[in-house]
Amino acid sequence: MSGVTPILKKEFREIMRDPYTLGIAIFLPLVLLFLFAYSLDLDVKNIPLAVVDLDNSAESRSYAAMYVNTGSFELKYRPATPEEAGRLLDQGKAQVALLIPSGFSKALLGGRTAEVQTLVDGTFPTSARVVQGYVDAINQVFSGRLLAEHFTALGAPGGASMAPAIQAVPRVRYNPALKSANFIVPGLIGTILMAFAPLLTALSIVREKERGSIQQIFVSPVSPAAFILGKLIPYVVIAFGELALLLLAARYWFDVPIAGSVWLFVLASIPYVIGTVAIGLLVSTLTSSQLAAMLLALVLTFMPSFLFSGFMFPIFTMPWLLQFYSYLFPARYFTEITYGVFLKGVGLEVWLGQLVILIVYTSALVALAAVRFKKKVG
Repeated sequence: MSGVTPILKKEFREIMRDPYTLGIAIFLPLVLLFLFAYSLDLDVKNIPLAVVDLDNSAESRSYAAMYVNTGSFELKYRPATPEEAGRLLDQGKAQVALLIPSGFSKALLGGRTAEVQTLVDGTFPTSARVVQGYVDAINQVFSGRLLAEHFTALGAPGGASMAPAIQAVPRVRYNPALKSANFIVPGLIGTILMAFAPLLTALSIVREKERGSIQQIFVSPVSPAAFILGKLIPYVVIAFGELALLLLAARYWFDVPIAGSVWLFVLASIPYVIGTVAIGLLVSTLTSSQLAAMLLALVLTFMPSFLFSGFMFPIFTMPWLLQFYSYLFPARYFTEITYGVFLKGVGLEVWLGQLVILIVYTSALVALAAVRFKKKVG
């Protein structure tokens, strides 16, 4: 520690001399959390709806009203013709057009199947699939209500002869409300930490290279391991400050439930946080300018963690080669731990393997950074 302490003091002094950068390091991840959490909302709401009602009957109006009553659709347009509804879709003013043909009520009252058409804007396939699911559910509810009214009118017990042969009772575990914030916000924690911590560390050391002050370290008796630890610890402290703010925002602003142990999660975060800072140290040994360090850090950290952590895209849907590639990034393992604690409430017995991999990964990164710095000294 005799060699580490001077480096620690020097690094903390450098950080405190630049409060603007320190403020950015602490609060910019919080800003990024808010931007992503709100912009990546996967809940499909306030869907612009256009209704072409060529039947203009009580039954057709009741059917169209079911869309609005779900709270997911917003009736904005009542075009007179299907062609006009198509133009609204072309212009992006409506995302769904409901076409109710003439004879709709006659078919229903006559006991026949009434046909309607829904045109869904498929520009965004994920939203389109959700909207199609809403439409299917509305049709099922409307049909069931008509059947119940029909049997009641005939004097039969309500739905007595309508019992299906198989009745599926769905149950959603871990996120029963299907609230997108409960999925997005925990996933953002690992991604944001992977974006900022390596960048700060890499720029810190490369800045010394550009100023020439790194030469004083080369000629000093400080060992490479002491230098690496002295640089590592201050930015680990900053990264844990970022983690604390992200956890507070997730729990008390976005109201994301934490089903598992918070303290166990914090302990499991230690190797991941150290690993993110160690990546920055390694990048600093590979580059000699701040611009190159920034670009390399972003390429090695933020983009892979965004794509291959399982946060935005399920890994099991990727080609097998990319699934294998995802094992090279620590964000994948930390994201699995995060979801396990936040959503599933599972403990160490479930994600011990991921934690061990993170510890090994981090140890290897720190050792590699120390070795490369030793070569620089040599």
